[in-house]
Amino acid sequence: MKRVLIIFTLILTGSTGMAQIPVELFSGHERTTVDIMFFKFFKNREQQNTRWLFFNRNRAGVDYRMTGNTYLPQFGFTEAVSYNHPRLKGFAPVAVTQIFNAGVYPKAGVQYALQQTHLTLFTWLVSETIRDTDIDWFVLFRYTPKISDRWNLFTQVELLNTLPVYENGAYSFTQRARLGLKHGAWQFGGGLDAVHTGKDVYTHTYNAGAFLRYEFQ
Repeated sequence: MKRVLIIFTLILTGSTGMAQIPVELFSGHERTTVDIMFFKFFKNREQQNTRWLFFNRNRAGVDYRMTGNTYLPQFGFTEAVSYNHPRLKGFAPVAVTQIFNAGVYPKAGVQYALQQTHLTLFTWLVSETIRDTDIDWFVLFRYTPKISDRWNLFTQVELLNTLPVYENGAYSFTQRARLGLKHGAWQFGGGLDAVHTGKDVYTHTYNAGAFLRYEFQ
């Protein structure tokens, strides 16, 4: 019953962001997450794409083992703006602001974006600008080849590597994989989230389950 209530609450949270598409609900054996992620060019007065690309990521998760002071809900908001000049062939300078439970993190670096009908590759290498410097390397790869007139394969791999450049800093490696089917605006299937943190000794967490995504128009 507790799990059902958690999932229902997260669905309601995701539905309030219908303008932010697509929306993914992932229910795993350890926790449930809602993920809203998109990137879109700013428009000019003629409603044409400008060179400014906006990346938006809102993510929240609830652990089934949550108590009053342990396994608390986690959230993260990432907003990024990049300037994409045609001569740079997909590369662009990018400014990033991330808001997590632990605080606000402004970052800056270099981004690469490739968007085709069935293929998306989005990556950046950014560094913190205020605190002890960490370098983040983020990669999103999505491939949705056609299977039939109505169905597509849905594959997505996401990597986030945090590399400290100061003494005694901890490494963090996050991998998220999705494999399933795409039918119209719906995508569904199985997935795995894995996080590895540490330096000489690492801790590992895994969350395996099923995902359901919908692309709001």
